[in-house]
Amino acid sequence: MKKIQKKHSLALRWFHWINFPVLALMIWSGTLIYWAYDPYAIKIGNFTLFKFYPESFYKSLGIPFRLAEGMSWHFALMWIFTINGILYFLYTMISGEWKLLIPNKHSFKEAWNVVLHDIGFRKDTLPLRKFNGAQQIAYTTVILMGFGSLISGLAIYKPIQFSWLSWLLGGYKNARIIHFGLTIGYVFFFMIHIAQVIRAGWNNFRAMVAGFEVIDEKDSTSTISEQNV
Repeated sequence: MKKIQKKHSLALRWFHWINFPVLALMIWSGTLIYWAYDPYAIKIGNFTLFKFYPESFYKSLGIPFRLAEGMSWHFALMWIFTINGILYFLYTMISGEWKLLIPNKHSFKEAWNVVLHDIGFRKDTLPLRKFNGAQQIAYTTVILMGFGSLISGLAIYKPIQFSWLSWLLGGYKNARIIHFGLTIGYVFFFMIHIAQVIRAGWNNFRAMVAGFEVIDEKDSTSTISEQNV
């Protein structure tokens, strides 16, 4: 017998669906800014192994000479990103959601089991909780990354007014490296997150859209019994 089970609140879904496109657009506008000065590359001596990004990448996407446009979009989106992040943080504190998100001493071991399960090396059922160990680590890390992006972005945007931030981050150049590194981190997170959503199937995606999932009552009961053994 199937039943509807509530999973994600309206507030949580709202914050998620605002943050996703805003971050994607910030990465895009940040790339328009990065074009103007793109020194980062992986090198061995004077030999360049990999460059972020090759000239062909810029030309194929029509990025050159759009610095002003990129800055305008990036700074406008920064306010949405910041306000959404602050409201999300306050929501987790007030609602008690943070208790489900913060990793505990079992999270790292559980996260490893989740990885083995996802790549097919383990067949046992994952924990029946809102967030498993891997999700706790991933989502907490992304929250910290968001805070890091904000302070490193301010240090780059206003290096004189926020000179103390630049100093804490090791100077303007280091702040820019941190900001760029966090952006690469978001790209990897998006790729893994989308792959996980596809793998989890429609029921999981629907929970983040409508707030509920449809579960088989018999299967859920047997799974809980197995975990209690």
